[in-house]
Parts: sequence; structure tokens; C-alpha cells
Amino acid sequence: MNKSVLIKKYSGEYEAFDVNKLINSLRRSRADEDIIQDIARKVQEQIEEGMTTKKIYQLAFKMLKAKSRVSASKYKLKKALMELGPTGFPFEKLVGKLLAHEGFDTEVDVIVQGNCVQHEIDVIAQKDNNHYMIECKYHSDQGRVCNVKIPLYINSRFLDVEKKWERQKGHDTKLHKGGLYTNTRFTSDAVQYGKCVGLLLTSWDYPMDNGLKDRIDKSGLHPLTAITTLTKAEKTKLLDKGLVLCKELHENPKVLEQVGVPKSRHKKILEDSRELCRIQ
Repeated sequence: MNKSVLIKKYSGEYEAFDVNKLINSLRRSRADEDIIQDIARKVQEQIEEGMTTKKIYQLAFKMLKAKSRVSASKYKLKKALMELGPTGFPFEKLVGKLLAHEGFDTEVDVIVQGNCVQHEIDVIAQKDNNHYMIECKYHSDQGRVCNVKIPLYINSRFLDVEKKWERQKGHDTKLHKGGLYTNTRFTSDAVQYGKCVGLLLTSWDYPMDNGLKDRIDKSGLHPLTAITTLTKAEKTKLLDKGLVLCKELHENPKVLEQVGVPKSRHKKILEDSRELCRIQ
């Protein structure tokens, strides 16, 4: 039964509930289609006027977790990125590892001399003749977005660094680019400005089919905060140890004991991390 009801988005705006949006988001979990359709039907039956998208997500996530922990981990990717805080450094490391996976030589958290002043750059990425200065804007609140002020600021810093780079030996043939990565979204003005000045913009769902959600799914570089068998405190301890990815946890299983995770739970945690590492 279709219900024409308004639901409240993270932004505070209201929109008509669309069960197809829920189905499409559940399909990212790679769960069986019959499970997806069953969850969508059950959630739709519980939809009420004014219900928040957060509550709808919680309902779907709980049902999916009961069917498949790994599928639930993939479904919660957006929330997992939010859980990389409270500082933005784990997100910077994730972006660096994503670019490294894509063939770039990367450095994270680098002090770079510009033409006028020094700059602390989140990620420097180089491949062939491409030389990128990447800044990362992390938000712990899904309702916050990157407005045009942020790419304006990033571009001004990049231009100062670019002037210095262009005078360095061997840089006359290199393509220098500034970039901005965020775990949430850009406003339309931010995208328009970024395109105009040539900034590389990447958000949760931008560019279309090549945003963070797509690149993480394709590479298998899921953040360890996606694992449903770890507690919030355990995730924090692992992040404090410098680990960011499920892949790193799978490759360093002894760290679970180091942060105080009971041995009785190691097997399930490592099974989930191994499954999340798989490239789709």
C-alpha cells in the first residue's frame, strides 16, 4: 500500500516519502533482492507523517542487520564516515588511501611552502604528470554541507602553492590541480564555482557514479567504523591506533587484543572485516 506522507530530511526540509529511494539505498548493501523488498515493505508500513529520514534509516538498518551483518555494514557506509571523528584526520587518511589505491603516490598532513606563506595540506597526490593538492572537509553532522565559501578558500590556498610549485625543477610539464573532498555534500554554488576554477570536487555522491560511496564500494576500502560487531568505544581505540580501514584491521588482527576486545568476539569481527575488504 502506498502512503502519500511527508518525511523530514536531515536538512530540515520535508519531502514525500519515496519507497524507491529506500530500495535503491538498500541495494547498495548487496543484500538479496527478496530481503530488500521485504524490508522496504515493512518500513513502508511503519511510515508516519513527519517521520525523519534518520528514523527510517534506523528501522531499515535494524531489519537488515538481523538478516546480514555485512550487508548492514555496507548499508551504513554514510554513517560510518560520520563516525570517523571527532577530528578530521581519519577521514584525511581514508582519502589518502583511496587515492593510493587508484595509483597515486600520496602524503597525508604535509606542510607545504607556498609563494606567500606555508600551508598545512591534508593530502598531496602525484601520478605521472598530475600533481594534486587535496583538502578534506569532514562533517560529523549529515545535515551540514560544503557551501561556496569552502572551495573559494581552498582555491586561494591552492593558487599560492601552485605559484611555488611552478618554479620548481621539472614542474613545467606537470598538471597542477587543487581538490576538495567532503563526506557530506556540496551546495549547487560550490559545484558551480569548483567547475569554473577547475577544482577536483568529490563528495558522498559527487561526481555522479564516482563519488565517495561508489569509489569505496568498488575498491573495498570500507572504514572500520562500518563494522557492526565493534562497539563505539572499540572503534575509537582502533582509530586512535592509526587504523582506518577494515582492510587494515584484517591485516593486523592482533590489534583487537591490544585495544581490549574479548577474544570470544575476534572471529566474527575478522570475518566481517574480510568480507568488507572484497572488491565488488
